[in-house]
Amino acid sequence: MDRDEQQATPRRDSHVVGEPIETLSKDELEQRLKSLSGEIDRLKAELERKKAHEAAAAELFTGKG
Repeated sequence: MDRDEQQATPRRDSHVVGEPIETLSKDELEQRLKSLSGEIDRLKAELERKKAHEAAAAELFTGKG
């Protein structure tokens, strides 16, 4: 298996948006929901951090928030 194949093959515990989910068990679905929920929280936190950074820079350079 070359490097491109390794990168294109998702881990078993990961989720690819749009992939078939009909064959997943209840436990697998619950695990994916938990994982994705945690990832959404992480993305939101990073977005807020970047917005705060941008606002601080705007305040520094323009005196406006």
